[in-house]
Amino acid sequence: MPQGYLALVLHAHLPYVRHPEHEEFLEEDWFYQALTETYIPLIHMFEGLLRDQVPFRLTMSLTPTLLSMMEDPLLQSRYIRHLERSLELAEKEVNRTRGDEQFHPLALHYQNRFQNAHSTFCDRYQLNLIEAFRQVMQSGHLEIVTCGATHGFLPLMETQPSAVRAQIEIAARTHERLLGRRPRGIWLPECGYTPGIEHFLKDAGIEFFFLDSHGILNATPRPKYGHYAPVVCSNNVAVFARDPETSKQVWSANEGYPGDVNYRDFYRDIGFDLDYDYVRPYITSTGERKMTGFKYFRITGDSDHKEPYKPEWARERATEHAANFMFNREKQIEHLRGTIGREPLVVSMYDAELFGHWWDEGPQWLDFVIRKSAYDQNVFQLTTPLEYLERFPECQQVTPSASSWGYKGFNEYWLNEKTHWVYPHLLATADMMHQLAQKFPHAEGITLRALNQAARELLLAQSSDWAFIIKADTMVDYAVKRTNVHLDRFLTLYHGLINNDLEENALDKMESADNLFPDIDYRVYA
Repeated sequence: MPQGYLALVLHAHLPYVRHPEHEEFLEEDWFYQALTETYIPLIHMFEGLLRDQVPFRLTMSLTPTLLSMMEDPLLQSRYIRHLERSLELAEKEVNRTRGDEQFHPLALHYQNRFQNAHSTFCDRYQLNLIEAFRQVMQSGHLEIVTCGATHGFLPLMETQPSAVRAQIEIAARTHERLLGRRPRGIWLPECGYTPGIEHFLKDAGIEFFFLDSHGILNATPRPKYGHYAPVVCSNNVAVFARDPETSKQVWSANEGYPGDVNYRDFYRDIGFDLDYDYVRPYITSTGERKMTGFKYFRITGDSDHKEPYKPEWARERATEHAANFMFNREKQIEHLRGTIGREPLVVSMYDAELFGHWWDEGPQWLDFVIRKSAYDQNVFQLTTPLEYLERFPECQQVTPSASSWGYKGFNEYWLNEKTHWVYPHLLATADMMHQLAQKFPHAEGITLRALNQAARELLLAQSSDWAFIIKADTMVDYAVKRTNVHLDRFLTLYHGLINNDLEENALDKMESADNLFPDIDYRVYA
């Protein structure tokens, strides 16, 4: 009998970025890089664990926008083009570095990576990576949860209940359509919570959600077991809290594992390092340099001087760090078991793209953690939230505190001096969408199409990613433009519906550009 349990939870999310009006679009690279560096490596990890019959449990969100991009034929075809261009560059790099004992093995390393990604995507899964995750889910080892439809920050929508309801219900329907079952859990966007959200979750059939630790520690009444056991809201929806100790151990820029000097340096890329004419075919069509995915140096230290990357050294460090993580969980859980008098649950929550994209060795580390946890210790057991609730169904009832996992723990990262202009528009358009849904309860034909498209445009404008990017001061022009474009499209549709003068050509273009959620029903806003 284990002394406690560990739940590993990954949040897999990207904003919906799709631009059919351009032959190439820089921000679409976010998706292509994530597939190559994070999601396909995670699929390979799952396949290896299943092949070796490792007894593991893991929880992962697949957000509706990420799923929608994975199923989109245009983005699928463009990802193939991205892989083929990367393979062309890989062949050139293999030839360029031939005879170089330091860099030639790295060129071969990347060639093998892109070949494996191409084979997995094109041959084994026939462009359908959703099926790969679905198969692992059906094996019983992976619990897949959902998120808000477009990652809208729910606490700032509380004055528009229909907007909160739509974010959750459309997410649940998309999850069911693409993965074959309704989600039983949800990663609230940005872990953003305010009391009352649990009622919308209950209505959608969702049984549990995640919060940052202070959302539980500041609950009323105070939870008896702190954040080491789930609690339930008044309607019996369960809440699991992030463990800050495990987060710091992996996330921290100063103390976390990814900063080790032997790991690959994320920022040194041949797209910026090599001769411009040589890399010109593999950067942006407008000529700006960009990341190519070929990175030949390790972190080394704080100075600008970098030493060549040694994958075998990095793999050894990943093994050591996995062993350290496991040892720390053993000691943590042994201590907690004696202190709180029950089997504790440690919930380790991370952005999925940390594993592979930002931290190249992350999938290796995670694989080692899972295998070592299964075979090299007997203090704790890997579990999922649902599995833990089945073992320990009696939970303390509390009212969680308003919270998020953003800066200072509340709403400031999304509502601040840089983004204060956004939310009055989002709230006003959400109210207008509610009015439309009530005014047209039985729409047909072009009216039905326009109402559904208006719902899509509102959802896309609500994405928390745009405010996050504006606050972080990265790609600000793009985030501002995306917010304004979707608001403008919504208002065009709104006035066309109210004045009965819809322009079908304009609607066609909107439907082509913003085509996610093909089964959306605007009546969810009624």
